[in-house]
Amino acid sequence: MSDLKLHIIGLGVSDKARLSVEAETGLRAAAIVIGSERQLETVAELLTAEQQQCVLPKLSELKQQLPDMATKVDTIAILASGDPLFYGIGAWFGRTFAQAQLHYHPGVSSLQAACHRLGRSLQDTEVLSLHGRPLAKIRTRLRNRQPLLILTDAQSNPQALARECLAAGFSETLISVCETLGYPEEQVRSFTARQLADAEGESNALEFDPLHVSLVEPVLPAGKAALLPAFPGIADNGFITDSEQAERILAGDECSLTAEVASAGKGLITKREVRLSILSLMQPAVDDCIWDVGAGCGSVAIELSYWQPKCRVFAIEHHEQRLACLTANQQRYGVSSNLQVVAGRAPQALNDLPSPNKIFIGGSDGEMATLLQQCWALLPPGGVLLASAVTENSKQQLLSFYDQRCGAGDCQPHTVQIGVSRGEQLAGQLMYRPNLPVNLYSFCKN
Repeated sequence: MSDLKLHIIGLGVSDKARLSVEAETGLRAAAIVIGSERQLETVAELLTAEQQQCVLPKLSELKQQLPDMATKVDTIAILASGDPLFYGIGAWFGRTFAQAQLHYHPGVSSLQAACHRLGRSLQDTEVLSLHGRPLAKIRTRLRNRQPLLILTDAQSNPQALARECLAAGFSETLISVCETLGYPEEQVRSFTARQLADAEGESNALEFDPLHVSLVEPVLPAGKAALLPAFPGIADNGFITDSEQAERILAGDECSLTAEVASAGKGLITKREVRLSILSLMQPAVDDCIWDVGAGCGSVAIELSYWQPKCRVFAIEHHEQRLACLTANQQRYGVSSNLQVVAGRAPQALNDLPSPNKIFIGGSDGEMATLLQQCWALLPPGGVLLASAVTENSKQQLLSFYDQRCGAGDCQPHTVQIGVSRGEQLAGQLMYRPNLPVNLYSFCKN
């Protein structure tokens, strides 16, 4: 198996393969050629009768079949669409086989071709794949006047994208649909989000070829505030904290971003000023595995996963009403890919979770001392344990743990007390109403 050569060949965007000399050499050297039916048709003129052609199975099945193929041949070509290493099959091969076995041959991707058809600069355009992913994930990337190029599937067709843009308040959005790029029937059409939404369900409803990419250009009307956050620090009233509203959403009502949410302070959330300090201390990074213990309605977990899509966040909560709000907020902000809601009470609910390298304890339900000891023991060197306390009992338990760590000399401790007073109107006059101070303790393990 280690002697097997694998050529992963990007075919570009055309009904006929346009290959480099190196790619064509790799293709002709392969005893077995694997690809979709459409891809095999694209290279049919370049293949000989002696070369075995196989329709690409599921990757799990392909992994099982390749060892048997390797006993019979020494070179296999796998056909890919466009650039195999840009939202393509190449990444899977890179994770599965030794680098010495792999030979990549990039072609022009549909994303590149779409930008050229529309005269847009690729480096100024964000790319998002919704292929096989929840449609709501688009909510993590919609920004005013930031072009977003999207790889789609049946669930994220142009009409569905239009509905999401309208729900987020981007009513002047332009959506350009690039279909069957490189084929004789290629076409590029542009619509407003309103046009696409209004045409849906009508007798003359717009239809699109499954082979397409969409460029979404979100635009807010002048003077209208964005409903989706553009920077860390989501307003408190941006979170669902009312269990009745959460239950309606989870029962199937659309989680519209324009829906009225509960007033700030109702329900259990970490307030914005404190939350920003927590985000700064946690510094969510690529490949982090973060636990949010006692997540409440989820404000911290939502922001951690929203701003760092390449980390994994596990939000642990057992209170039924808070759990409903947490799940509704997850849906509201589209963070289903990297945020997992764990229904259960810590510390028991922690037993089956992946090992974390960062932990935030936002609610302990009287178990602060136990949670601190258990979580600290689980963290690897360089891991971070952060906990907040409002009640005097929790403050004392955290202070005791702080003294233990200082005595052991096994961490870099940091603590801060945050007291916030918010301005309100009373009888026509401005006054500041203080919130209870919150103590934050951070421990970075040596």
